[in-house]
Amino acid sequence: MVHQVTSFLNYWLNEVNAHSLQSPFIYSLYTTCIRKDSNKNEFKEIEQTRNRLLHSEMLVKPIDWGAPSTVHSNSSNVRVSAIAKQGLTKPKISRLLNRLIQYSNSKHIVELGTSFGLNTLYMAQSEEVKVTTFEGSKEIADIALTNFEFFKKSNIKLVEGNIDETLPKFIDSRIHIDFAYIDANHRFEPTINYFKLLLKRTHDNSIMVFDDIYWSKEMTQAWNTIKEHPQVTLSIDLFDVGIVLFKPDLSKTHYTLMF
Repeated sequence: MVHQVTSFLNYWLNEVNAHSLQSPFIYSLYTTCIRKDSNKNEFKEIEQTRNRLLHSEMLVKPIDWGAPSTVHSNSSNVRVSAIAKQGLTKPKISRLLNRLIQYSNSKHIVELGTSFGLNTLYMAQSEEVKVTTFEGSKEIADIALTNFEFFKKSNIKLVEGNIDETLPKFIDSRIHIDFAYIDANHRFEPTINYFKLLLKRTHDNSIMVFDDIYWSKEMTQAWNTIKEHPQVTLSIDLFDVGIVLFKPDLSKTHYTLMF
């Protein structure tokens, strides 16, 4: 908690808005996509599902392959509502993912950390995209699958199991990745490993979004390492998430942007 508070203060002191952006590319990305949060009404049904999860008394026994949970252990049953309250991203982040996919015209999407599938549904809103999402806990994955079936989504493929084992197999399939959202193991080494694996199938116009970059010192260390990678030409800190792009025609720049 101390790390998160200190990190937010640092973010708040350094964040800038559109008036400080000189690059035409980042100005356009920021003003027409990141800050233009005008698509709230498109997702009322998904948000109703979020509300049901936040009030669900259903008990599950999830498995954590990553950083230890603060609401349960691998041997305990826990209410879905407790997991949802701690683990679901903010609706504005879900909408941002949808806008970024539309802005970049991404078709092949990868998500690490399905959870209950809300972000997956946001990212799979267009039937033109294909989302492959990875979840480590079978009981959590089953709830996500139920949500996908409710919304009649045929453009989502869920891969259940330890992501450390399932992701390398997927990467070996040589599919290219336009957009990746990483919200899985919140430790330094696994996060860096996921980044390097995904990098094998990205291209110049790919986008990666990392959730919870200030969740812990390890996640912040991972974020700092990723944004310094030589293939990353543009990195954007929105506090809740970090975004990286790989466009070779951009000079390497980092932005901390108001969101």
